Amino acid sequence: MQTKELTTIHEMLAQFDIILHLYPNFTQEKYENYLKEMIPHNYKQVVIFENNICVALTGFWTGTKLWSGKYIEIDNFIVHPEHRMKGLGKIMTDYIDGKAEELGCTMIVLDAFTGNFKAHRFYYNQGYSPKGFHFIKMIDENGLS
Repeated sequence: MQTKELTTIHEMLAQFDIILHLYPNFTQEKYENYLKEMIPHNYKQVVIFENNICVALTGFWTGTKLWSGKYIEIDNFIVHPEHRMKGLGKIMTDYIDGKAEELGCTMIVLDAFTGNFKAHRFYYNQGYSPKGFHFIKMIDENGLS
């Protein structure tokens, strides 16, 4: 297993296949367009390769808010279904933990949908806890991935 941080659009586009496990209807064009918007705003990815094949990926970015100071936000946590229960999720959260410390962040944040109980259990086991509600006001459902 090899863990690597991706910072360029070229590196990220090469891992498109694993994105389809979370967003099966995504097109590579849509993915590329989103990355073009996200990368200039500190977006990066952590991937795990097994035999040169990407088997796990999470996106993350840093930001600063008045109430928290600098933070890392985890975005789109994906482990290939055939590679689950191998500790890959923990490898990625440990990587993000180290990155947060290196960058002087006060916290790591993420969203997990309310019905995704497997994700909730995983994040609780990694030391995360819910601290509030993430409210949304839907403007255009057709734009969702």
